[in-house]
Amino acid sequence: MRSMLFVPGDSPRKFEKASEGKADALIIDLEDSVVTEKKKEARKLTLAMVTGRRGLHQLYVRVNALDTGMTLADLAAVMPGKPDGIVLPKSQGGDDVRRIASWLEALEAAAGITVGATRIVCVATETAGSIFGLGSYNGCSPRLTGLKWGAEDLSASLGATERASGGVFHSPYRLARDLCLMAAAAAEVAAIDTVFTDIDNLAGLEQETRAARRDGFSAKALIHPKHVDVVNAAFEPTEAERTWAQKVIAAFASNPNSGTLRLDGMMIDKPHLRAAKKMLGQPYQDAAPL
Repeated sequence: MRSMLFVPGDSPRKFEKASEGKADALIIDLEDSVVTEKKKEARKLTLAMVTGRRGLHQLYVRVNALDTGMTLADLAAVMPGKPDGIVLPKSQGGDDVRRIASWLEALEAAAGITVGATRIVCVATETAGSIFGLGSYNGCSPRLTGLKWGAEDLSASLGATERASGGVFHSPYRLARDLCLMAAAAAEVAAIDTVFTDIDNLAGLEQETRAARRDGFSAKALIHPKHVDVVNAAFEPTEAERTWAQKVIAAFASNPNSGTLRLDGMMIDKPHLRAAKKMLGQPYQDAAPL
C-alpha cells in the first residue's frame, strides 16, 4: 500500500470520483472534514459508501477521536459495511488500540465479520503527549497495521505559529516524523507519511514522497486526487533498485544456509535480504534458528 486518499464522509460525489482513481486505499473521513451537526448524517452516508464499494481500493474509515465521546457510535454505525480498517486520530498509544480492538471484536461478531479482520491505523503524533506513547504500540494488537504521523493538529497542541519554512519542517515536526517512523519499524507495521497540503505543488510533493520512501516510510496519506499518481510513482523502486533486490534475493535463494554472502564485491547479510524483499513488496520470514 502506497497511497491513502482521504474522502469526506458526507460527500458521496467525492467518494465516487476518488473511486475512479488509483489510490491503494480510500479513507472515508468522519472526523475533521465533517462539521459536528452533520456527523450523524455522515455516518449513514459512510455506511452506504462502504457497503456499495467497487474497484480494488481498500476502504478505511477515520472515526472521531476517543476524547470526543463519538468513537463508539461511529464504529457501530459503519461496521455493518465491513470496512477493511479503521483510522484512529489523536491516538495516545497502545492502550487506545486495545480499547478500539475490544469494541471491534464485539461489533464484528454482531455484523457477522470474521473476528480480527478489521485493521487499525493510528494517527500517532497529533498531540504533544502522544509522542511519549509511541513506544507502546509494539505488540499492542495484531490488528495494528500502520502508524501515521501528522503535523496539523500537533502544531495546535504545541502552540506553534509555523510548521515549516521553504518546504522544510521545523525541528519539532521532524522529531515527530522520525519517532513515528521508528515506532512503526519497532512494531513491524507500515509507516505512513503525513499529507502534503500545498495542493498544486506537485514537484514539492514528489520530493517529499521520495524522501519519505528513502527513510523507510511505505505509504503516504493524501488529501487531493491529483496527488495519487505522483505518490504511487515515487514509491515505485527504480530499475537499478529492482535489479539489486532481485540479485540479492536470488543470491540467498541459491545459498539458503548462508548468513552472509559476497555480491558484486560487497558483503551482504539477512538485513539486505529483508530490505530487498520489502522493496519488491514480498513478505519476509527469517529462517528458524539452527
